[in-house]
Amino acid sequence: MAVGTHGESYIETDPPGSPGRQPQGGPGHGLDGLAQVATKIRDAIESVIEGKPGVVRLALTVLLAEGHLLIEDVPGVGKTMLAKALARSIDCSVRRVQFTPDLLPSDITGVSAYNQERREFEFKPGPVFAHIVVGDEINRASPKTQSALLECMEERQVTVDGTTYSLEQPFMVIATQNPVEMEGTYPLPEAQRDRFTARISMGYPDPTAELEMLDVHGQSAPLERLSPVAHANDVRDIINVVRHQHVAPAVKQYAIELVSATRKHPELRLGASPRATLHLVRAARAYAALDDRDYVLPDDIQDLAVPVLAHRLLPTAEAQVERRRPEQVVAELVNRLPVPSPRK
Repeated sequence: MAVGTHGESYIETDPPGSPGRQPQGGPGHGLDGLAQVATKIRDAIESVIEGKPGVVRLALTVLLAEGHLLIEDVPGVGKTMLAKALARSIDCSVRRVQFTPDLLPSDITGVSAYNQERREFEFKPGPVFAHIVVGDEINRASPKTQSALLECMEERQVTVDGTTYSLEQPFMVIATQNPVEMEGTYPLPEAQRDRFTARISMGYPDPTAELEMLDVHGQSAPLERLSPVAHANDVRDIINVVRHQHVAPAVKQYAIELVSATRKHPELRLGASPRATLHLVRAARAYAALDDRDYVLPDDIQDLAVPVLAHRLLPTAEAQVERRRPEQVVAELVNRLPVPSPRK
């Protein structure tokens, strides 16, 4: 449902010169600077991931929204490749963790070890102390190890032996999981899934993209040739621009009504949390910025509703028997709820 032609009406509630209308940042780091940096990162990722512009854009949206991304799909469709491509396109610290059943929480967060020379304990940081942490097959680790990421993802800090350590900025967790090989896996608990801003599925490429993939990947490994096109400081600057994107009260209310509707739906035994509302609006700000807009439209909320909300919802037993997926419920709510009208 297109309302973009009336988008200007959604920013009339802010007086000229207010923070919502004038993003703060260094020279060249307004919307124009954001578009330049985002385009470079997108092009770098698409040089590795063929025929998935929508998936790449959503991954960029989560990065700019200061969120975390869960990539779920069958083997061999490029889940880990997307995570690595996004990580390598930015000149910042990147650590990859292969989740296995014997992985311990301290293997992720770090551990205090006794230094014989100094005769004192010193902290050895784990792989979570990086700008981007790639967690491969996160559902193969035990719930105890999965829970080691809870504090990191929400509060951007780690507490070990009573001492709290701040994490890098920006900080993003990109996790992959396989939904079909369930032997030896531990489904992510609701609290863990709720901390992921969005869940995406890669899907199979179309024949044209798959043919191009054979030509490109058959001769060399494009991921090895991928060089960073942005720095951590660039990402911090454009994130600051996204924070100042304007969201009209009517659009905020629309997001609240959409999330609230999931809590009352008869086919869901667990609806979306208030954190989901916050993530939805944050993602909408980034989504609008990638469209070179300094204000959010209801269209942005609609486009992001399924990837941001569906993975947080639990269907009832009856809905599972009827093979009703949360994605279908969210899509129906988007179509059913009235869209706020622009101010005339």
